[in-house]
Formats: sequence, C-alpha cells, structure tokens
Amino acid sequence: MVAKTLFGFEEILAEELRALGAEEIEIMTRAVKYKGDKALLYKSNLHLRTAIKILKPLLSFNVGNEDQLYRKVKSIKWDEYFSVAETFAIDGVTSGKVFTHSKYAALKSKDAIVDQFRDKYGERPSVDLDEPDLRINIHIAGIKCTVSLDSSGSSLGKRGYKLQQVYAPLSEVMAAGMILLSGWDKKSDFIDPMCGSGTILIEAALMAQNIPAGSFRHFTFETWKDFDEELWNKIQAAGKAQQIPFTGTLQGYDNNRKAVAIAQANIDRADVADFVAVEQQDFFKSEAPVAEGEEENKGGMIMMNPPYGERLDEDKDMIPFYKEIGTHLKHFYNGWDAWILSGNLQALKFVGLRPSRKIRLYNGPLECKMQKYELYRGSKKAAKQKLPR
Repeated sequence: MVAKTLFGFEEILAEELRALGAEEIEIMTRAVKYKGDKALLYKSNLHLRTAIKILKPLLSFNVGNEDQLYRKVKSIKWDEYFSVAETFAIDGVTSGKVFTHSKYAALKSKDAIVDQFRDKYGERPSVDLDEPDLRINIHIAGIKCTVSLDSSGSSLGKRGYKLQQVYAPLSEVMAAGMILLSGWDKKSDFIDPMCGSGTILIEAALMAQNIPAGSFRHFTFETWKDFDEELWNKIQAAGKAQQIPFTGTLQGYDNNRKAVAIAQANIDRADVADFVAVEQQDFFKSEAPVAEGEEENKGGMIMMNPPYGERLDEDKDMIPFYKEIGTHLKHFYNGWDAWILSGNLQALKFVGLRPSRKIRLYNGPLECKMQKYELYRGSKKAAKQKLPR
C-alpha cells in the first residue's frame, strides 16, 4: 500500500504506520510505502492522522506513449473490482515529458476501462466524479506508471466534522501533523489564540482522547467487492474501546465573532465540546490562564497559524504585526512553548524571539515555516509594569 501525505510529514506518518503494525515501511516524497493485510488497510483509513489517501497498487509498468497506457490499463481484469452496473472515477497525477496533462492520462485510462466492459458485456459502466463505487488512481512519473485503487475516496483530510470554515482555513491533516511534530504530550494545557475554524483545537482534542481521525466519515473500500463488513465492524469497535479521557484544557480565541461561531459549530459536530472552549477575544489582550488558587500559570503549549498577509490590507502591515506577536508571547505567556506556522517567511523573522526549532512545511502551495519558541518563565508583575495594556 501507499499512504500519501504532505511534504514534511513523511517521518511522522511512518511512525503512525509502525504503531498500526505496518511492515517493510519505505519513506518516499510526500508518501510512505508499506505492506500489510486487509485489516491494516482498514485501520490505515480509520486511524492515520497525517495521511491524505491510502492507495492499493494493482499494476506498475513503463509507458512511452498513450497507446501503451491504453493497452496496459485495459489488460487489468476490471470486472474483478466492480461491475458494469457500478460507477467509477479516475484521478490522474503526472510528471515528466511523456504525459504532461494529468486529465488526458485519466481520459485514456477511462477509455481503456469502458472499452473492456463494452467488449465483454456489450455495455459500459458510468463515470461518477463525486461518489463513485470505485475510485482509481493513475500515477505517472517520467515513464513509470502505477495504477492503484483508492481505498479512501475523498481526501482523508476531510474528516467530516468541518462543514463550515473561515477564509484561508488550515486542513485537518496539516493541523494534526503540526501537533504531532510539536511533540505535545496530550496532557498539558493547549491554546490556539487565533483559532479560526477551530481545526487545530479539534485535532488536538481527538488526539488527546485517542479518537480515530476517520470516525466521522465513510471510505470507498466499503463499496469494494471484497469488503469484509464483520472485520470492519470489529476494527471500528476496537477504535472506540481504545479511547482515553483528557484532563487538560483546550482553549481557543479569535477576535472575529463569525469565526468563533463556526469553530463552536465544528467543535460540537466533532463531539469534543466537553474538552474545548472557544471565545471571542483579541490575542493581544489575552494572557496565559492561571488556575484558581495558583499564583502563576502552570505552562503548556500555544500553537497558532496567524495571517500571512492576505487578511490584512497591505503586506507592510505584517512586520509590526509579527513583532507584536513575539512581544505579547514574551510578556504574557512565559513558561509556555509557542509554535507559529507562517507562510510569510519575511515577517516571521521579526517575531523577535529565538526559535529553538524550525520545520519547513507547505500549507497548500505556500512554503511555510513552523517555528518553536521556548518562553522562559519570568515575573508576570514585572511584565505588566513594563508593557502597559
């Protein structure tokens, strides 16, 4: 099998697969190849937090032109995987000089499949791009082509709990990968002070309680001819039995009232409202929470994905904005570990704090950096005197 992921998440995806019992793990670029049985294929879709797709390769071959692609795809016995009465769709991914258009490669592959059915049965299956019974993946890199079954269907990043989102939302896979890379212990307090749709908070809540990432959706393998419903039910039941309680605090802020309402709706849909609290608040007027009866905060993790520039009027506003982020963290979140993801690499240099870790990632097509800042504990009283509010 091949689990596809985002750039920079390959190692943590491999760790997730090892925990599930995968064998012969091979790390690739934006993907991890591995071996396992049908149960592992089901578990991969249900449990993996940093995977986008789980592909089951059927045939790999060299291809030099469109006729070779047509013949090779047509050589696969497609009626072993779906019937003429069912629907299918093809996703094409190409790179190299032979096939420069992924849609054309998908079209030639579609022709080969429908022609095989027409030759054998006198009729052809229909294409359904939205909810097909079988989704096929054609990947061509240079002259090497791999034809796979897509066991997931829609991206695994579409968990099913986020029906609404704000402008420039963070994907579920991106949020989960950030949390895993941060090394959060899943016990200490966690704050997202610019929470938007609430994605980082929800992924942290699911992770802390060991709730499978795929608990809210269905997968294409459930329509396959060899689908084992009894095995799938057992795997789902085992996933529910492994859930654990969370005793920490997950808190989100956003200064946009609409964003807070959207985040709350998503939190409710994910059934984590008992563990996650969001409120309308300006980060620059916030400070680390202090428990009742305590003199100072006990520390924790703060993670944010601040605007890169698109949400502010002009790019020149970003440098003072990022400076203010660093200043506020230093004076009002001492004792915490802060992680900032940003695609504005220039503005990120002006946070004014020394990062202890730097990780290169991509948020969609945008190159980003995720940086860690260790906010050493100091006197809150002195900080307040130094920085009037």
